[in-house]
Amino acid sequence: MTELQPVIQMLNELSQDRTVPRNVRTALVNAKEDLSNEKLDVDFRVSSAISILDEVANDINLPPYSRTQVWNVVSALETLNASLKKK
Repeated sequence: MTELQPVIQMLNELSQDRTVPRNVRTALVNAKEDLSNEKLDVDFRVSSAISILDEVANDINLPPYSRTQVWNVVSALETLNASLKKK
């Protein structure tokens, strides 16, 4: 799905940032894999990724600028999820 590609790219860039704690990078990779899983329904993939990213955003070890990037990804996914429900 082409709508997910920008979000997947943002997650990819964030997961490669070495200033982000390893457990958070692992969660970001899991969210990216969930979004890329073509076998699952798009709504489920987006909801699963949002859930993972909500947990990540609350990690106390996450640098503030990375938290902002995570929130931007969540915002993009929520916008995408809302547009999918309209269809």
